[in-house]
Amino acid sequence: MQLSRLDVSCADLEDLPVLVSEEDRPLVIRVSDADTVTAVAGVCADWSGSWGVWLEVGEEYSIGPVARDVRTLARLLELDHVVLEAPAHAEAYAEALEALLGGDEVTLSNEAVTLSAVVSRPAAPSRVTVWSVRGDALVHGQRVLHRGGSRGAVTLYVD
Repeated sequence: MQLSRLDVSCADLEDLPVLVSEEDRPLVIRVSDADTVTAVAGVCADWSGSWGVWLEVGEEYSIGPVARDVRTLARLLELDHVVLEAPAHAEAYAEALEALLGGDEVTLSNEAVTLSAVVSRPAAPSRVTVWSVRGDALVHGQRVLHRGGSRGAVTLYVD
């Protein structure tokens, strides 16, 4: 499997569907000069195909607002992948986000969060794979994608 991260500015977002090649799919977007969710939500109405976002979670952007934003974005476009980067405990945040996206009651305690009977609704309309950043790799459960190089603004992560 390959997952590509595209680093873009807000100005580049509007033309993004035309600029992205099929060889870069699946693709996660990281906006360099604005909030990624807000910027993507503002321009994605006519986008087709699968998309993903790269988000930084932590004290200023905690798991509750991240879950709300991801659920909202998943209703605006086909969102298949989310990558969470964090100063610490990215895998624990990813575990919590994936649980919260299901719409069921969540009770979970790990290094990053403690959730007790939390319900985060509505559920994402389809399954979203939540990856965490570990050094130069992306992790989802037992699956690890390693940074494999870059082409311009695209960074590749591969099995």
